[in-house]
Amino acid sequence: MFHALGSALAAFAPPALAIFAFTVAVRLLLHPLSRAAVRGEKARAALAPEVRALTEKYGEDRVRLQEKTLELYRSRGTSMLAGCLPALVQAPFFMLVYRLVTTPNPLLDGTLLGVPLGAHWFGTWAHTPVFAALFAVLAGVAFATSRWQASVAARNGGPQPPFAKLLRLLPFGTVLVAAVLPLAAGIYLVTTTTWTLLERAFLDRAVQPPPRAGTSARGRTT
Repeated sequence: MFHALGSALAAFAPPALAIFAFTVAVRLLLHPLSRAAVRGEKARAALAPEVRALTEKYGEDRVRLQEKTLELYRSRGTSMLAGCLPALVQAPFFMLVYRLVTTPNPLLDGTLLGVPLGAHWFGTWAHTPVFAALFAVLAGVAFATSRWQASVAARNGGPQPPFAKLLRLLPFGTVLVAAVLPLAAGIYLVTTTTWTLLERAFLDRAVQPPPRAGTSARGRTT
């Protein structure tokens, strides 16, 4: 399957451009799921103060706490898992693209600035300039992602250290991943992480939290 897909994409456009275009096409198809995930996250965040109040009131009675929490979510037309399912549904699509850029196929026979897309950074030091540029872009996107996540967490009363520190470091894992995978995978990582950063920044503004109880939903944009 990956050989046939790679052949089709390689015939459609130069391989490096084909990887970029295919990744963007997949992300566009998944955009409704991303929007649903953000909507669910905002719904949970909006209910967080009331959930904390229930925890303080019924903390010693776990069964009662669970009943009241479920009742709260149902009354607002959402659930504790809102946003999780759309995120999980996206996983197979990301795995498809990942396998495409790591499994030998005609797409990896192409080159970028003279470097084979199937080449690894540690394989030939002559490839270092291209990989160095790739790592620099990934690090830049990771830094912007880390700063944006920190601002969102602070706004929502986010996680406390040491978990907050771990979250700030996680985006930089893409640089390490790109260092051990083929160049084609690095192109995919740059494309998808940049898309994620821009998409989440857009959805953070475009998707409004659900109205509080007793308020009108008129004018809400989701």
